[in-house]
Amino acid sequence: MSWEFLCDLLSGVNKYSTRIGRIWVAVVFMFRLLVYIVAAENIWKNEHDEFECNIRQPGCENVCFDYFFPVSHIRLLALQLIMVSTPSLLVVFHVVYRENKEKHHNQKLYKSPGEIDGGLLCTYLISLILKTGFEIVFLVLFYKLYNGFKVPRLVKCDIRPCPNTVDCYISKPTEKMIFLYFLVASSCLCIVLNLSELSYLIFQILHKMLAEDVYQETSRLKK
Repeated sequence: MSWEFLCDLLSGVNKYSTRIGRIWVAVVFMFRLLVYIVAAENIWKNEHDEFECNIRQPGCENVCFDYFFPVSHIRLLALQLIMVSTPSLLVVFHVVYRENKEKHHNQKLYKSPGEIDGGLLCTYLISLILKTGFEIVFLVLFYKLYNGFKVPRLVKCDIRPCPNTVDCYISKPTEKMIFLYFLVASSCLCIVLNLSELSYLIFQILHKMLAEDVYQETSRLKK
Protein backbone atom coordinates (compact mmCIF):
# COMPACT_ATOMS: atom_id res chain seq x y z
CA MET A 1 0.00 0.00 0.00
CA SER A 2 1.27 3.46 -0.90
CA TRP A 3 0.85 6.11 1.81
CA GLU A 4 2.17 9.06 -0.22
CA PHE A 5 -1.29 10.52 -0.78
CA LEU A 6 -2.06 10.41 2.94
CA CYS A 7 1.27 12.08 3.75
CA ASP A 8 0.62 14.83 1.20
CA LEU A 9 -2.88 15.35 2.56
CA LEU A 10 -1.72 15.76 6.15
CA SER A 11 1.15 18.03 5.10
CA GLY A 12 -1.21 20.23 3.11
CA VAL A 13 -3.74 20.69 5.91
CA ASN A 14 -1.01 21.29 8.50
CA LYS A 15 -0.61 24.99 7.64
CA TYR A 16 -4.31 25.59 8.33
CA SER A 17 -4.18 23.92 11.74
CA THR A 18 -3.80 25.36 15.22
CA ARG A 19 -0.79 24.42 17.33
CA ILE A 20 -2.74 21.52 18.79
CA GLY A 21 -3.67 20.42 15.27
CA ARG A 22 -0.02 20.42 14.26
CA ILE A 23 0.78 18.18 17.22
CA TRP A 24 -1.98 15.83 16.01
CA VAL A 25 -0.38 15.70 12.55
CA ALA A 26 3.01 14.93 14.13
CA VAL A 27 1.51 12.11 16.21
CA VAL A 28 -0.19 10.58 13.17
CA PHE A 29 3.05 10.79 11.16
CA MET A 30 5.57 9.68 13.77
CA PHE A 31 3.68 7.43 16.18
CA ARG A 32 1.15 5.84 13.86
CA LEU A 33 1.97 5.98 10.17
CA LEU A 34 5.73 5.42 10.48
CA VAL A 35 5.33 2.72 13.12
CA TYR A 36 2.75 1.02 10.93
CA ILE A 37 4.93 1.12 7.79
CA VAL A 38 8.28 0.31 9.42
CA ALA A 39 7.29 -2.29 12.01
CA ALA A 40 3.65 -3.24 12.48
CA GLU A 41 3.00 -4.20 8.86
CA ASN A 42 5.86 -6.73 8.95
CA ILE A 43 4.83 -8.19 12.32
CA TRP A 44 1.35 -9.13 11.08
CA LYS A 45 2.52 -9.90 7.53
CA ASN A 46 2.23 -13.71 7.74
CA GLU A 47 -0.27 -14.02 10.59
CA HIS A 48 -2.38 -16.62 8.77
CA ASP A 49 0.57 -18.81 7.73
CA GLU A 50 2.04 -18.66 11.25
CA PHE A 51 -1.25 -19.59 12.94
CA GLU A 52 -0.94 -23.28 13.83
CA CYS A 53 -3.28 -25.80 15.44
CA ASN A 54 -2.22 -29.16 16.91
CA ILE A 55 -4.32 -31.12 14.42
CA ARG A 56 -4.18 -31.72 10.68
CA GLN A 57 -7.90 -32.04 10.08
CA PRO A 58 -8.57 -30.37 6.67
CA GLY A 59 -10.25 -27.01 7.09
CA CYS A 60 -9.99 -26.92 10.89
CA GLU A 61 -7.09 -24.47 11.03
CA ASN A 62 -8.66 -22.07 8.52
CA VAL A 63 -12.03 -22.07 10.29
CA CYS A 64 -10.41 -21.42 13.67
CA PHE A 65 -8.30 -18.57 12.29
CA ASP A 66 -11.34 -16.94 10.69
CA TYR A 67 -13.28 -17.27 13.95
CA PHE A 68 -10.65 -15.68 16.19
CA PHE A 69 -9.52 -13.12 13.59
CA PRO A 70 -12.65 -12.13 11.62
CA VAL A 71 -10.79 -9.05 10.38
CA SER A 72 -7.02 -8.82 10.08
CA HIS A 73 -5.47 -6.57 12.74
CA ILE A 74 -3.19 -4.90 10.24
CA ARG A 75 -5.95 -4.22 7.70
CA LEU A 76 -8.17 -2.76 10.40
CA LEU A 77 -5.30 -0.54 11.58
CA ALA A 78 -4.72 0.61 7.99
CA LEU A 79 -8.42 1.37 7.53
CA GLN A 80 -8.42 3.31 10.81
CA LEU A 81 -5.48 5.45 9.69
CA ILE A 82 -7.20 6.23 6.39
CA MET A 83 -10.58 7.02 7.94
CA VAL A 84 -9.25 9.33 10.68
CA SER A 85 -7.15 11.24 8.15
CA THR A 86 -9.66 11.68 5.31
CA PRO A 87 -11.86 14.27 7.15
CA SER A 88 -8.93 16.61 6.54
CA LEU A 89 -9.97 16.45 2.88
CA LEU A 90 -12.92 18.66 3.83
CA VAL A 91 -10.49 21.38 4.89
CA VAL A 92 -8.38 20.93 1.76
CA PHE A 93 -11.44 21.14 -0.51
CA HIS A 94 -12.64 24.26 1.30
CA VAL A 95 -9.25 25.92 0.92
CA VAL A 96 -9.20 25.08 -2.81
CA TYR A 97 -12.71 26.52 -3.13
CA ARG A 98 -11.60 29.76 -1.42
CA GLU A 99 -8.52 30.08 -3.62
CA ASN A 100 -10.55 29.52 -6.79
CA LYS A 101 -13.10 32.07 -5.63
CA GLU A 102 -10.36 34.65 -5.08
CA LYS A 103 -8.91 33.97 -8.54
CA HIS A 104 -12.37 34.31 -10.08
CA HIS A 105 -12.93 37.70 -8.43
CA ASN A 106 -9.30 38.65 -9.02
CA GLN A 107 -9.03 40.06 -5.53
CA LYS A 108 -8.28 38.98 -1.98
CA LEU A 109 -11.51 37.97 -0.23
CA TYR A 110 -10.14 36.30 2.85
CA LYS A 111 -7.51 36.77 5.50
CA SER A 112 -3.93 35.67 5.02
CA PRO A 113 -3.23 31.97 4.21
CA GLY A 114 -3.23 29.79 7.28
CA GLU A 115 -5.99 31.77 8.99
CA ILE A 116 -9.00 29.73 10.12
CA ASP A 117 -12.02 31.96 9.81
CA GLY A 118 -15.63 32.05 8.65
CA GLY A 119 -16.79 29.04 6.68
CA LEU A 120 -13.36 27.42 6.89
CA LEU A 121 -13.65 27.43 10.67
CA CYS A 122 -16.98 25.60 10.44
CA THR A 123 -15.47 23.03 8.05
CA TYR A 124 -12.48 22.61 10.37
CA LEU A 125 -14.75 21.97 13.36
CA ILE A 126 -16.71 19.36 11.39
CA SER A 127 -13.46 17.60 10.42
CA LEU A 128 -12.42 17.47 14.09
CA ILE A 129 -15.76 15.95 15.10
CA LEU A 130 -15.51 13.34 12.33
CA LYS A 131 -11.91 12.42 13.21
CA THR A 132 -12.81 11.99 16.87
CA GLY A 133 -15.87 9.92 15.96
CA PHE A 134 -13.87 7.60 13.69
CA GLU A 135 -11.20 7.10 16.36
CA ILE A 136 -13.79 6.10 18.96
CA VAL A 137 -15.68 3.82 16.53
CA PHE A 138 -12.51 1.93 15.61
CA LEU A 139 -11.41 1.52 19.23
CA VAL A 140 -14.82 0.07 20.09
CA LEU A 141 -14.66 -2.13 16.97
CA PHE A 142 -11.24 -3.46 17.98
CA TYR A 143 -12.46 -4.20 21.49
CA LYS A 144 -15.60 -5.99 20.28
CA LEU A 145 -13.94 -8.04 17.54
CA TYR A 146 -11.04 -9.31 19.63
CA ASN A 147 -12.61 -9.35 23.11
CA GLY A 148 -10.28 -6.66 24.37
CA PHE A 149 -6.93 -5.23 23.35
CA LYS A 150 -4.92 -8.41 23.73
CA VAL A 151 -3.21 -11.07 21.63
CA PRO A 152 -3.32 -14.47 23.40
CA ARG A 153 -0.58 -17.04 22.91
CA LEU A 154 -3.00 -19.97 22.91
CA VAL A 155 -6.65 -20.21 21.81
CA LYS A 156 -8.91 -23.25 22.07
CA CYS A 157 -11.14 -24.04 19.12
CA ASP A 158 -14.00 -26.54 18.84
CA ILE A 159 -15.64 -25.34 15.64
CA ARG A 160 -16.54 -27.80 12.91
CA PRO A 161 -14.85 -29.41 11.00
CA CYS A 162 -12.51 -29.76 14.01
CA PRO A 163 -13.34 -33.20 15.54
CA ASN A 164 -12.77 -31.94 19.10
CA THR A 165 -11.34 -29.01 21.05
CA VAL A 166 -7.93 -28.22 19.61
CA ASP A 167 -5.16 -25.90 20.73
CA CYS A 168 -4.15 -23.20 18.26
CA TYR A 169 -1.06 -21.05 18.65
CA ILE A 170 -0.53 -17.44 17.56
CA SER A 171 2.99 -16.49 16.54
CA LYS A 172 4.85 -13.65 18.29
CA PRO A 173 1.91 -12.72 20.56
CA THR A 174 3.96 -10.52 22.92
CA GLU A 175 5.48 -8.52 20.08
CA LYS A 176 2.08 -8.06 18.44
CA MET A 177 0.48 -7.04 21.71
CA ILE A 178 3.17 -4.42 22.43
CA PHE A 179 2.63 -2.75 19.07
CA LEU A 180 -1.14 -3.04 19.40
CA TYR A 181 -1.02 -1.29 22.79
CA PHE A 182 1.24 1.38 21.33
CA LEU A 183 -1.10 2.06 18.41
CA VAL A 184 -4.18 2.05 20.66
CA ALA A 185 -2.44 4.47 23.05
CA SER A 186 -1.54 6.79 20.15
CA SER A 187 -5.16 6.61 18.98
CA CYS A 188 -6.32 7.66 22.45
CA LEU A 189 -3.78 10.50 22.39
CA CYS A 190 -5.23 11.67 19.06
CA ILE A 191 -8.72 11.66 20.59
CA VAL A 192 -7.48 13.85 23.46
CA LEU A 193 -5.78 16.22 21.00
CA ASN A 194 -8.88 16.45 18.80
CA LEU A 195 -11.13 17.17 21.78
CA SER A 196 -8.63 19.73 23.12
CA GLU A 197 -8.46 21.51 19.77
CA LEU A 198 -12.26 21.41 19.44
CA SER A 199 -12.66 22.91 22.92
CA TYR A 200 -10.01 25.54 22.19
CA LEU A 201 -11.71 26.67 18.97
CA ILE A 202 -15.17 26.75 20.57
CA PHE A 203 -13.74 28.80 23.44
CA GLN A 204 -12.18 31.19 20.92
CA ILE A 205 -15.52 31.57 19.13
CA LEU A 206 -17.39 32.25 22.36
CA HIS A 207 -14.72 34.68 23.53
CA LYS A 208 -14.89 36.59 20.24
CA MET A 209 -18.69 36.72 20.36
CA LEU A 210 -18.61 37.97 23.95
CA ALA A 211 -15.99 40.60 23.09
CA GLU A 212 -18.14 41.84 20.20
CA ASP A 213 -21.22 42.02 22.42
CA VAL A 214 -19.29 44.00 25.05
CA TYR A 215 -17.95 46.35 22.38
CA GLN A 216 -21.41 46.94 20.93
CA GLU A 217 -22.89 47.54 24.40
CA THR A 218 -20.09 49.96 25.27
CA SER A 219 -20.62 51.85 22.00
CA ARG A 220 -24.35 52.07 22.68
CA LEU A 221 -23.79 53.45 26.18
CA LYS A 222 -21.34 56.09 24.89
CA LYS A 223 -23.97 57.33 22.48
